[in-house]
Amino acid sequence: MAESLDLETPTPPAGAQPYRVLARKYRPQSFKALIGQDAMVQTLANAIKRDRIAHAFLLTGVRGVGKTSTARLIAKALNCIGADGQGGPSIDPCGVCEPCRAIAEGRHIDVIEMDAASHTGIDDVREIIEASRYAAVSARYKIYIVDEVHMLSKAAFNGLLKTLEEPPAHVKFLFATTEVNKVPVTVLSRCQRFDLRRIPATLLADHFARVVQAEGAQAEPEALALIARAAEGSARDGLSILDQAIAHADLAGGGVSADAVREMLGLSDRSAVRDLLGLVLAGDAPGALAALRRQYDLGVDPLGVIRALLEAVHGVTQVKVGAADDAAQPAEERSAYREWADKLSFPLLHRLWQLFLKGHEEVQRAALPIETAEMALLRAIHASALPDPGELARRFASGAMASPAAAAPPPPPAPPAPPSAADRVPSEFAAVLALLDELNKLELLVRLKRGASVVRYAPPEIVLSGARPLSTDTLTELAAVLRVATGMPWKIAVADAPGAPTAFEAEQDAVQARHDAARAHPIVAAAFEAFPNAELIDPKPAKRSIT
Repeated sequence: MAESLDLETPTPPAGAQPYRVLARKYRPQSFKALIGQDAMVQTLANAIKRDRIAHAFLLTGVRGVGKTSTARLIAKALNCIGADGQGGPSIDPCGVCEPCRAIAEGRHIDVIEMDAASHTGIDDVREIIEASRYAAVSARYKIYIVDEVHMLSKAAFNGLLKTLEEPPAHVKFLFATTEVNKVPVTVLSRCQRFDLRRIPATLLADHFARVVQAEGAQAEPEALALIARAAEGSARDGLSILDQAIAHADLAGGGVSADAVREMLGLSDRSAVRDLLGLVLAGDAPGALAALRRQYDLGVDPLGVIRALLEAVHGVTQVKVGAADDAAQPAEERSAYREWADKLSFPLLHRLWQLFLKGHEEVQRAALPIETAEMALLRAIHASALPDPGELARRFASGAMASPAAAAPPPPPAPPAPPSAADRVPSEFAAVLALLDELNKLELLVRLKRGASVVRYAPPEIVLSGARPLSTDTLTELAAVLRVATGMPWKIAVADAPGAPTAFEAEQDAVQARHDAARAHPIVAAAFEAFPNAELIDPKPAKRSIT
């Protein structure tokens, strides 16, 4: 590795080339330099050897995995003529012949690159269709590379279909896209598709180490591992971050350190995250909140802290299931994960994952991110202190632990329960009327007293005589009131049969019987003889009139 970089910027020599960013400078110039896409390279190599080269290729994948670079490599592989000028298509283009050098420099007249994001219309595609009729000028194949092909308009796609299905023998189409779901099925069915994978972090870290050495810089392995993780499988993203990290190191007068990368990327310190997770598992709410605030005061995004906790729980779970060690993982982190994996159960790890995942979603859309992160931590602390239900059940079943009912002291005697609604079932129809009076259902009471002639009363069924018709609404309302009052459904029916006198008739008969008995008394009879126009008044106390 080179010595520490000088703080002074050397004066570039006369005629020096302008600086090129690492993502362009280290773009792969051969299939051997294309990292993480071995399956695709093998398929292309076999196709070229067997002369089974498709007329159209569709390269898909996330940004920065090598789609456009692969398209250019395919163009070189198909048009390479070898160092002696006598070679044919090869998966290992020589890189020195005129077609290889011209394609690498982007100046070959027969290799046309088009950005579909800025050439979306049918007119742009029509130019391709017209030009494809003419043979290549100086190459074996005329090749069209269309980047971000999903940006083409519907009319442009439709205009391309016929030529894409039956192109001239000298034409090859190479399409690249990050959103393959937006490409019409009619186009997909006419192309040989290659899905470029995300590049594993270990391969990216090794690649970045070679780049750092080629640049004469220095970098800690942990720093390169952090950059590889942040790249999320994209070589271009990772090289851009590395470019920035090397520049940062130049200003600091040293190599690329892990701490500098964390600060540059705004990543939470992994040791601080482990400490925070330990506080959560220990149920130390004040300590966990203080640790979170320290991270926040250092400028770490609360969302990044929750995400780091998710990664930590996932790492512990990976260790517990026996997954292979991550080579880029620090030794102290690996040791901490193993210790937690021995102590924590799968149910608890799954519970923590779900809680932190919910917290991540809440912090992501919260108006108060740090406060929301604190609440997410407190929720996880409370859940981590709860016993595992499955373990408790097993211990109860084995007798190793008394059941809660046996361990708890006997409860105090319960107060007598209030009478239930079922206890209020009226024993006779007269009690039904009394219940209506109690519930202040006076209008319904009047209708029933004057019109309800009972044929049969057998709770929860009442049969009334049809000789005195009652409206359906009256019967429905009575059933509803009794259902609420007694807690049981009632059936109110009408039968074509004689029934008992209505309540009003029974009251009138009772009054008349009392009057007749009174008139039979000698004194009352003598009074009526002396005063023929006298009126007999009921001596009972007056009640609320409901008739």
